[in-house]
Amino acid sequence: MTPGAQRSRALDVLRGATVALMIGVNNPGSWNHLYPPLAHAQWHGCTPTDLVFPFFLFAVGNAMAFTMPALSAAAPAAFWAKVLRRTLLIFALGLLLNAAPFVRWQPDGSLGWRDWEQLRVMGVLQRIALAWCAATLIVRFGGPRIVLPAVAALLLGYWALCVAFGAPGDPYSLEGWFGTALDRALLGPQHLYRGEGVPFDPEGLASTLPAIAQVLLGYWVGARVKAEPPSHGAVARLFTLAAGLLVLAYLWQLAMPINKKIWTSSYVLLTTGLAVVLLALLVQALDLQRRDGAWVRFCEVHGRNALFVYVMSGLIPRLDGLLRWASGAEQPRWWTPMSWTAKNVFEPIAPDPRFGSLLFALANVAAYGALAWWLDRRRIYIRV
Repeated sequence: MTPGAQRSRALDVLRGATVALMIGVNNPGSWNHLYPPLAHAQWHGCTPTDLVFPFFLFAVGNAMAFTMPALSAAAPAAFWAKVLRRTLLIFALGLLLNAAPFVRWQPDGSLGWRDWEQLRVMGVLQRIALAWCAATLIVRFGGPRIVLPAVAALLLGYWALCVAFGAPGDPYSLEGWFGTALDRALLGPQHLYRGEGVPFDPEGLASTLPAIAQVLLGYWVGARVKAEPPSHGAVARLFTLAAGLLVLAYLWQLAMPINKKIWTSSYVLLTTGLAVVLLALLVQALDLQRRDGAWVRFCEVHGRNALFVYVMSGLIPRLDGLLRWASGAEQPRWWTPMSWTAKNVFEPIAPDPRFGSLLFALANVAAYGALAWWLDRRRIYIRV
């Protein structure tokens, strides 16, 4: 195997670091006590937390650069079986995570089945499944040369759809964005996320189009890293690419605001550019300077069971919600093991409750990191 064909540690560490960050931002001690960088932008704009999911989609595309040769060479029946199986399995995991733990505490204090008519259809894993599937089909049937034209078509086409079908003069607002009406019509308002106070899904169908472009960009960059032995010239070219993407993102946001919740095209270019910057730094540190350390190992073990660790980090808090007890007589407060620990162990550590909330999130990252390390030590790799 030539040096250029070897798997890059930088790509593996990038994927693992992204999973660790996803666990951290999804599991604070309290959603009411967050440092501003650890909260999503309310609408337009981008915080460090808004980088995590697109970085993971970029890493999904990176991994495609190593899996696509064998997948493309497979017979048509084997190819379709693999792609459909993986897509449906990841999508189903997302649905199961939305449905878990299948029962809910009722107002009368009893346990009953959850309201299946209110089950959210889309989510993080569902978006990963659909974006990976579409990107895989584009590469398989269009070839590597079609990747950048496909990215341009997706991003420009999405922009055109927003302008053509959005509210005149306000196509990028919650109600003015065309995808809100589309998701309500196709999925039903009862099956959408309600974190914005109205039926609206930040991982809906329409905004999956630019997410496909993000995976394709990850594939294209990963293929470049795979094909070229690590060198200072290769790192310089990554930085140049990142600079070009960031300039384009800045120019585009003058017409199409940077917005994670509707995954605008300018947001794709911004987050991809920043992901390439991080990747260039990792190539320099890991593949060229051969630096190592506990942080590298920590990220690598996360990346080797990325989806499994992520699913567990979402499932365990849901199961924790079933173990509850009340304290106080007149206005009892309900506790679970995790909420009690966050409030009574981590929050008192400092006067600012945001610090305790952050420490609780870091404790979660460490706990799931220990799980990933244990699996890696026993060479248990749960592939999807």
